[in-house]
Amino acid sequence: MSHPIAPPATRPFPWYYVPLEWLLLGLARLPLSVLHVVADGFYLLMRYGLRYRQKVVLQNLRNSFPERSEAEIRQISAGFYRHFADVIVEILKLAAISPAELRRRVQIRNAELFTEQFGAGRTVLALGSHIGNWEWILPTGAVTFPDKAHGVYKPLSNPFFEHFMLRLRTRTGAHLIPMRDTLRDMLRRRGQPRSLSMLSDQSPASPEQTYWTTFLHQETAFYTGADKLAAQFHCPVLYVNIVRQRRGYYEISVEQLHDGTAPLDKDAHAITEAFARCVERDIRARPADYLWSHRRWKLKRAA
Repeated sequence: MSHPIAPPATRPFPWYYVPLEWLLLGLARLPLSVLHVVADGFYLLMRYGLRYRQKVVLQNLRNSFPERSEAEIRQISAGFYRHFADVIVEILKLAAISPAELRRRVQIRNAELFTEQFGAGRTVLALGSHIGNWEWILPTGAVTFPDKAHGVYKPLSNPFFEHFMLRLRTRTGAHLIPMRDTLRDMLRRRGQPRSLSMLSDQSPASPEQTYWTTFLHQETAFYTGADKLAAQFHCPVLYVNIVRQRRGYYEISVEQLHDGTAPLDKDAHAITEAFARCVERDIRARPADYLWSHRRWKLKRAA
């Protein structure tokens, strides 16, 4: 069930964002087929009009695929803008999509890897990345596994978009935990059967307590939270990927990185390394479907 719209007095953002909120909620009620026409316009605007982060996109692609020609890099870049435009409107659609439509549009392969662990009363760490439509994973998990889909997120600085994205992400029943509260939440809910989703391909804020590895031909920093949580709480760890089957339809695949029983050295980073290899594999398989516009490699290793 969707949450009612809060009255203006209780909204945690300035009043001048209210028209934007109503506009976005109105657009979300349009059929997805219509929103994909809107996405075609976004594609043209981002690629040819605004040239949205074009330098960042092209530089990321050139550094990640040095073996590819400039023509191939440009082709992947064009595919990325088309994909990203679709993701924008599909994320917006979360404000109005029904659970039944979400189930129809997203299939989960190997879902038993979750249900078996839930049956054993265990918390599962689900590691994902910015491939495909990553924002549809947690809401789909919430309608597939009621009351068991929890996600770690990094709060946004803009109060309106923080409010709006929380609304979209929790509308189907998912529970969100700010990144800074992850350990406290794990201690409080120890032994609770649930999944804890983390987008683990984000760039860490500082070089301290990060794991460095070669990723897409570049020295890359990764968060190490999954290694530490799995070692401390004996959690099984699953890698979750989402692949577009056709426009507006996806398949989520699940594979096990750690069964939760073997002892782990939290400082060895075996899970993070396995995760990096899975993400690299899936980016190479569908390079246009990754979020090339974010500054993934902005953090540099200290000499």
